[in-house]
Amino acid sequence: MRYIVCGADGKLAGRIAENMIKEVGGENLTVTVWSKKRVPSKKMEHWKSAGVSVFEANYDDIDSLRRAFKDGDRIYIVSGLEVGKRVQQHKNAIDVAIEQGISHITYSSFIGATDPAYAHLDVTPDHTATENYLKSTGHPYTAMRNNLYLENYLTMYPMLARMSNHIWASTAMEGRATLVAKDDAAAAATAVLLGKGGDQTSFNVFGSEAISVRELCNLVNEVSGMNLIYDPVPDEEYYQYLEKLHIPRTITGDFSQSPVPFSGNDIVSNDASIRDGLLNIKSDDVEFLTGKKAKTARDIVKDSAYVWEDNVTNWSQMH
Repeated sequence: MRYIVCGADGKLAGRIAENMIKEVGGENLTVTVWSKKRVPSKKMEHWKSAGVSVFEANYDDIDSLRRAFKDGDRIYIVSGLEVGKRVQQHKNAIDVAIEQGISHITYSSFIGATDPAYAHLDVTPDHTATENYLKSTGHPYTAMRNNLYLENYLTMYPMLARMSNHIWASTAMEGRATLVAKDDAAAAATAVLLGKGGDQTSFNVFGSEAISVRELCNLVNEVSGMNLIYDPVPDEEYYQYLEKLHIPRTITGDFSQSPVPFSGNDIVSNDASIRDGLLNIKSDDVEFLTGKKAKTARDIVKDSAYVWEDNVTNWSQMH
C-alpha cells in the first residue's frame, strides 16, 4: 500500500507526513513539495533516511502530479493557499488521482463547506466547489472539514500585534469558536488516510473547547509576560490595521512586503465568522478518529513561545 501526502512542505501536511512515517514507514510514503530547495535540508535528509519518495509537484502542473501520484493507493490532498484559484487546482489533483488509479481521496476542507450559511466567507466557496466536484465523480473520498487552527491565533496574531505596538485587533469581538490544533487535525487526517471513516463521508474536525480571541490574547500574555492589548474593531478598521502591515485586501494584491500569505478578506471574514457564532460548533469527530480528546489552547500555547522569544516577523519562520 502506497500513501501520498500532498504539500508536505506545509505546516499541516508536514505533520501528516511525519505521522505516516511512524505508522507505515517511509518506504510506503510519497510526499509532494512545491520546491525541494525550499525544504529545510534536515527535513530532506530525514525523509531520505526514512525511505520517503519526494516529488516536486503543484496543482497547476498536471505532468508533475502524474509523476508524483503514479502507483499510489490512498492520497491526502491538502487545499491550496491561493483563494479563488483553488477550484481548478483541486480539480486537477482529483482528476489525476482518479486517472492514476488511487482508490481513496482525503481532502482538507473547511467548516460549513456545504452549508449556505457559510457561503459569504472568503475561503468557503473554493471548498464548496471542491466537495461538490468530489461527490460528482462518484469516487471514494472523505472531506475533513477543519475549523480554523488554534496555532494561527497563538503565532500569527501575536506576531502581528507585536508589529502593531502590541495592539491585537480583531473583528471577532467577544465571539467564541471551537478552534482546532493542527496536531489534532493532522492526527484525524492520518486516521482517515489509513482507512478509518468510510467513503463518501465528511468529518467536523473541531477543538474540544469554545474560546474567544480575547481569551487567547490573555493566555498569550499570561505565558509570555507580554502586554498585548485586545482591540475588538469593526471590519473597515481591521482592514486598515492589516494594510498598515502591508497585508493586501485581496488575494490578487501585492504580497511582496506582507508578513503572511493571507489576504485581508481572508483574515477579516474568518474573525468575523467567530463574531457571528459560525465557528462555535461542537464535534467529537477528532476523538472518534484518533481516540484522544482534542487539545485546548492551554495545552499547546507554550509550543508557540518561539514566536515572541525569537522575534518572528514572517509566516515563513513559523513551525
